[in-house]
Amino acid sequence: MGAIEVYKKTRKRPDLFWNTYVARPPAAVVVALLAGTRTTPDQVTLAAFVVAMAAVAGIIALPGYWGFLAGVIVFELSYVLDCVDGMLARWRGTASATGHLLDFLMDEIKAFALLGAVAVRMFRQEHDARWLLLGVGGLVVLATGIAITTFQRRPEVSGKPADAKAAPAKPRGLIATLVGLPLAVAKFLVHYPSYLLYVAIAGRPELYLVPYVTVNALYALKSLAWLALRFGRARPAA
Repeated sequence: MGAIEVYKKTRKRPDLFWNTYVARPPAAVVVALLAGTRTTPDQVTLAAFVVAMAAVAGIIALPGYWGFLAGVIVFELSYVLDCVDGMLARWRGTASATGHLLDFLMDEIKAFALLGAVAVRMFRQEHDARWLLLGVGGLVVLATGIAITTFQRRPEVSGKPADAKAAPAKPRGLIATLVGLPLAVAKFLVHYPSYLLYVAIAGRPELYLVPYVTVNALYALKSLAWLALRFGRARPAA
């Protein structure tokens, strides 16, 4: 069994460009090494979390351009492991709802930790408390968006079974594609494992922090508006 075979059989379609061409190829090598062992996908998920927390500590503590870049590179390694867990589960045919939820939970915590770490780094770098305030605000809007999204997906709210699969995407016309461009840009900005590396190479942590908080603030406002429309309407008279 080779890494190429693993890659072909475990990749997702469709998938993000970064995942397809950057993260999953090395992940396939790791899966090929782990496939014959007793290592479980859940253990890989937890290992990815530990590596991510080491990266977060480095982003806070390591000084200068190279310190930030080193912390981000370690974070990228954790993201490769984050791809390994799902690929390993698909290769073995052991993918489960609980494993998916564990992976999602770890991703949420990593997103919180990374945002906070960059805010602290910017404060230490610029000696300006406004970066800490932006970080706190960012954590609030990020948590709000995640909480409401989780609420929306509850079967009691959505009316769909918890394990219901999304309908396949339909081909989009030119107008729909153009209208969707701002959303595509927003998705690029919030996919921090890919965007963060560009920011680190440029040596500009704020180019991650400000757009990331802005996009999540807009999403939180949209989610709150949905809540108001869904549950704020007056009930019809009996």
